[in-house]
Amino acid sequence: MTTTLSKPTPVRPPAAGPRRVPSAVILGAALLGFFVIGLDASAVNVALPAIGRTLGGSTAGLQWIVDAYTLMFAALMLSAGALSDRVGANRVFALGLTVFTAASVACGLAPSLGPLIGARLVQGCAAAVMLPSSLALVRQEFPDAAERARAIALWTVGGAVSTAAGPVVGGALTSSLGWQAIFFLNVPVGLLTLAVLTRVPRSPRRAASLDPVGQLTAVLALGALTYGVIEGGAAGFDTPAAVGSLLVAGLATVAFVVTEARVADPMVPLSLFRSRTATVSLLIGFAINAAYYGTVFVLSLFFQEILGQSAVTAGLLFLPMTALIAGANVASARAAARFGPRFPIAVGQLACVLGLLALLTVDASTNKVLVAFMLAPVGIGLGFAVPSLTAAMLGDIDPERAGMAGGVLNAARQTGGAMAVAAFGAFVSDRSSFVPGMRLSLFVAAVLLLATSVAARALPRSRRG
Repeated sequence: MTTTLSKPTPVRPPAAGPRRVPSAVILGAALLGFFVIGLDASAVNVALPAIGRTLGGSTAGLQWIVDAYTLMFAALMLSAGALSDRVGANRVFALGLTVFTAASVACGLAPSLGPLIGARLVQGCAAAVMLPSSLALVRQEFPDAAERARAIALWTVGGAVSTAAGPVVGGALTSSLGWQAIFFLNVPVGLLTLAVLTRVPRSPRRAASLDPVGQLTAVLALGALTYGVIEGGAAGFDTPAAVGSLLVAGLATVAFVVTEARVADPMVPLSLFRSRTATVSLLIGFAINAAYYGTVFVLSLFFQEILGQSAVTAGLLFLPMTALIAGANVASARAAARFGPRFPIAVGQLACVLGLLALLTVDASTNKVLVAFMLAPVGIGLGFAVPSLTAAMLGDIDPERAGMAGGVLNAARQTGGAMAVAAFGAFVSDRSSFVPGMRLSLFVAAVLLLATSVAARALPRSRRG
């Protein structure tokens, strides 16, 4: 009997999943996502005159290009963190980035002002869900506390740099390639980041309650308020559209407060405002962004419409202000470590006030280089105040509520920017009286910061132990 030996069946290796990318690459992807969010919030300001020449539209229409993005960013920020926890950080970040990239293409291809504003609304929604999920992704990727602290610091600096670089990048792209390039730049960045996200391990899902009624009333209140201020500035606050919008804003605000008081798990617990530190921090955050975005908005128009400068020159004129922000951020952290957060917050605001008051002397005959250097105290002051403001806010909140508190602070800051663009745009809507309107805008920003610098005395003198 012959025994036949059969050939051994080859064992196939298990199907390989996507190769895991290094942590540094994942941090880079989160940074890129945060970078385009900040860039699109500030770069478009410098492109507004060019957009107006291409697509037409009044000052009110140009205001909506900025505020459509900022408004949705502010409102949806309130519940975006809970969505990230519930669905998973990498999934939400990828979804937000996909929508953001597609909306950027729609912005660049917009044939008229209406579609551009609509695409900017979608961009703002996507940015709102990207921001907390990108930070959650960083926290997930770096379990070691020391490494995580360094990674979050880099992530924070990336956001500050993008906001600071916005006017310069926006001006350069508008002058060389057209304003559409500001939006098309997001496409390769988005595709590259999405490619990295396909190699990121799935984020865990956590139980997190959503508050749809609160979110809806928040969007309605902010949207109606912004529309009422813009419409009132353009056509008068006694017009039916302005009066009706402001009335809707008031009713929606009441509905929001009632909802947050009654739901079991509100996205903005009203108990937060029992903390003096939290309340003052939110007011300061509102004032800081109002001063920054309002100043960039009116001076972008001033440099181009009144002084007749190109978009790239207008962007470069902001460089003395924006280049100092990152350095002031570092100095703020050191000052807070030594003196407590109250000192850099108050000093930073006062430095910004001095810069804004100096700018009240500017008119069409002022040397543009002098104007640029007069902006330096504004950059130093705002950059010195913001990191310590965040530290003060989070230092007064229980650690498990830090995500919620950070979201509320960011929402307050973005709302300040949106309201400033709406109000200041009304002040400068008449080109024949642009300079007086610009001065009024800068004066309002200075008074707002002066008031909140006094309020900063209520903040803790030193860090909590």
